[in-house]
Amino acid sequence: SITAQAVDSFLDLFAVSITAFAVRIADEPADKEHPFGHGKVEGIAAIIQSILIFTAGGWIIYSAIERIQSGAGIEMSEAGIAVMLVSVLASILLSRHLMKVSRSTDSLALEASAQNINADIYSAAGVLVAMILIRITGYSIIDPIVGIGVSFFIMKTAVSVLKKSFAELIDRQLPEEEEEIIVSTIEEHTTQLAGYHKVRTRKAGNQRFVDLHLLLPKNMSLEDAHNMADHIEHDIE
Repeated sequence: SITAQAVDSFLDLFAVSITAFAVRIADEPADKEHPFGHGKVEGIAAIIQSILIFTAGGWIIYSAIERIQSGAGIEMSEAGIAVMLVSVLASILLSRHLMKVSRSTDSLALEASAQNINADIYSAAGVLVAMILIRITGYSIIDPIVGIGVSFFIMKTAVSVLKKSFAELIDRQLPEEEEEIIVSTIEEHTTQLAGYHKVRTRKAGNQRFVDLHLLLPKNMSLEDAHNMADHIEHDIE
């Protein structure tokens, strides 16, 4: 179970490196080749993290089954308890900081890292409990069983991040509560509009894209129509 945590933490190091690279690329402004910016790089980075986490979970399950079959024992459980206690505390501090930053920057890649580290808190706590139980009872089989449980928890986190990443890459619409804000903003000007339709939304990294068709009165001047469009755009922002 400690090996499971070690592998997961090693992959965290690699995954966070990918995140750092992705956030830097996603922050670059739009250019000629990428007129909508580079925000989707964060989604790609989150998918890579998910695959790494899922693979680690599978490997840990395989190793745990091998240990159950071989009946390997556990030594130095006191050292294991101490190490896992430090791991839990470090994970709590790091995940809280990452989540805070991901919310303030609206970064999917950082959120994926925060969720990954947050999963470490629960899995490390489980391993810590397992080490204590082994120390009390002497039943070493608790170790691979907890390792398997940790792996399934890790893989569940990977699936959750994967689903969210794919939703962004295939241009899923913004959350319902955000779309309601957009619609209510437009409808505040219904007395000046002839109507509107085809409201479309999507998200890439920390950027949101909204487009729609405005219908304006036929006697409105082109200048007034342009000003109205700018006004609604400003209100939505």
